[in-house]
Amino acid sequence: MDDVFEQLWQHYLDSCFLLSQPLSSSSPFAIITAYNPLGQVLEPCQNRLRDRALQCDIEQLRVPYRMIIGAAADLSHMEKSWALFVSKTQATALAKKYQQNAFYYVDAGVLSLIPCLAGDRQQVIGDFSQHVRVVSELPEICD
Repeated sequence: MDDVFEQLWQHYLDSCFLLSQPLSSSSPFAIITAYNPLGQVLEPCQNRLRDRALQCDIEQLRVPYRMIIGAAADLSHMEKSWALFVSKTQATALAKKYQQNAFYYVDAGVLSLIPCLAGDRQQVIGDFSQHVRVVSELPEICD
């Protein structure tokens, strides 16, 4: 993998997730965003359009889902994302459709990073609850 992708991968591994209420990890789920395809930062209006399209695709799956914010540990970067209760195969197809380098998958409370477009090195990150911050209100994403 190239250096740019390696840097992005490290950022993905260091991410945290903002939730307005705890999310049970008793059933497996994916965390997917439509923001910034292939790691390229888009204008906010472009990301909002992509996010709306992703939400429509999720609704068509007829599975439970919730909004979640994926963020850098220092909260300097945030992306609106969706936690959805689907298989890894379904999540991979959806993440590829939105040109994401990777997505997160939580199974039995264990958070993993799953590559979509480059490589095949699924990486276990650890206990999902250790990467969650419950906040009273989710922030508006402006970047």
